[in-house]
Amino acid sequence: MGFITSEALAETGYVVLDDHDQASDPAEWLDLTYIPWRSSGVTRFAPLASYAGEIECNGFWNQTPPRSDKDGVWVESQVAIAPTLQRRALESGAGVGRCRVIELQPNEYADAVYNLHQDDNNRLNEEGTGWVVRGYYNLSDDTDSLLLLRSDRFDPATEIRLPLRQGSRIIVDTQRFWHAVWHRGTAPRFALITSWTSGPELDAYIAANHGDPHPPTVDLDPRLVDDAQVELHRRIEERRRVFEAQGIVMEPRADLSV
Repeated sequence: MGFITSEALAETGYVVLDDHDQASDPAEWLDLTYIPWRSSGVTRFAPLASYAGEIECNGFWNQTPPRSDKDGVWVESQVAIAPTLQRRALESGAGVGRCRVIELQPNEYADAVYNLHQDDNNRLNEEGTGWVVRGYYNLSDDTDSLLLLRSDRFDPATEIRLPLRQGSRIIVDTQRFWHAVWHRGTAPRFALITSWTSGPELDAYIAANHGDPHPPTVDLDPRLVDDAQVELHRRIEERRRVFEAQGIVMEPRADLSV
């Protein structure tokens, strides 16, 4: 039977929408409650919608009873502080699962490459229903920072690099891509991340905001890319040895970073 997927994401797996005038919105994310949660780098999260409306970030499939990343419950204390961000998450008209603001500390390109990971948005998702994807809205002004997408974690030739200026809006099938952010800055990066359910509502939203499946990708110095690949494999081997010393055997090319 398969899943209901977004036609707009069928070709490349991602689209870049028109920028939002983020400067016209209040900086509500600064007053939210954040909790530590491991992601691609040194991160904290401020949940706006979670499994049961609590300030926690766990996958819905790890809860009781488990369910897919859909039908998130709004955290009343958080949306009272950030009603504009809630409206932004709801404006697509698509179903919302987890919704949170991420705070990411500055990092290096090699850190981002090592932290590339795939999401597991569709665990327990039933065939015949909408495929879950992620919307990224950059809240802070991080002109030099990049969202990295790879179809093959270990092949830099598959890497797509999308700039994260203030107000940039990107929708990605993050179960299809290995992804992480290289945050080149001196202050934390903030972004609104929403799990959206694919369907006609999301497609209409992408069309209305001129979703581009072929936006420009940023070029990098090949030496920087090569050095990051060497560091990626060095860190993986280092971690493999740590696990091995603990009696844990890791599969070759296993994802050890998340």
